[in-house]
Amino acid sequence: MSKVRIKLKSINIEALNKTCNQIREIADNAGTPISGPIPLPTKKLKITTRKSPCGDGTATFDNYEMRIHSRVIDIPADDRVLHSVMRLYIPRNVTIKIEMKD
Repeated sequence: MSKVRIKLKSINIEALNKTCNQIREIADNAGTPISGPIPLPTKKLKITTRKSPCGDGTATFDNYEMRIHSRVIDIPADDRVLHSVMRLYIPRNVTIKIEMKD
């Protein structure tokens, strides 16, 4: 039987976990087994900049970091569950990707 892999990414962990819980509730209500959400390693993007606008002065720096959190959910290919997941409200800061697996 084929499976559906749902990949979710976001910089906001609360919105990501909320979306994962909603998908899990949809699958539980339909009675289909679910695998996940499996947390993937967090990607950290770091930028270091000088504090001084002109470049002169003391060598002080600002460090900025953006963290991208990822989750993977595997569910069997069931029409009822997929229609419900497609109708689900996804926040703007959560990226979702749905793939069919054999």
